[in-house]
Amino acid sequence: MSEKTLAVQIVMPQHCNGYAIPRLFGGQIMAWIDVVGAVAARRYCGRAVTTVSVDNLTFLKPAHLNDTVVQEAWVTWTGRTSLEVRVDSLVEKLDGSRELINRAYAVFVALDEQERPVPVPPFTPETTEEKLEWAAAEERRKRRLQK
Repeated sequence: MSEKTLAVQIVMPQHCNGYAIPRLFGGQIMAWIDVVGAVAARRYCGRAVTTVSVDNLTFLKPAHLNDTVVQEAWVTWTGRTSLEVRVDSLVEKLDGSRELINRAYAVFVALDEQERPVPVPPFTPETTEEKLEWAAAEERRKRRLQK
């Protein structure tokens, strides 16, 4: 597995909707996903990157006001100039336990100084989990290209 990038946020009032029990806005978690995903991609390829797509964004459970949200991001697939990053978002309880609330797969393209696409280092899956992620990424790529 490529090295994980971690981000940690506390859900504050400005991150929430106006419900009686304030919940984290979906758009806010999407913004955090884009940032931590981009950091993981930049670290992996040593280049600036731009977001191309978010192929899969699944909201499993909510996060609420004052929750701690931990995000883990890592590269799951590389092409010639693009790479896919998986971002898991988890609510961390005060006892340290974590529960998955969101999973997203974002695709980035590496850029040179003139903002043109450049090759990325190839990622070679080694573990069973990495190979499964790679195969799933290939399927997502096929669907993107068909659109």
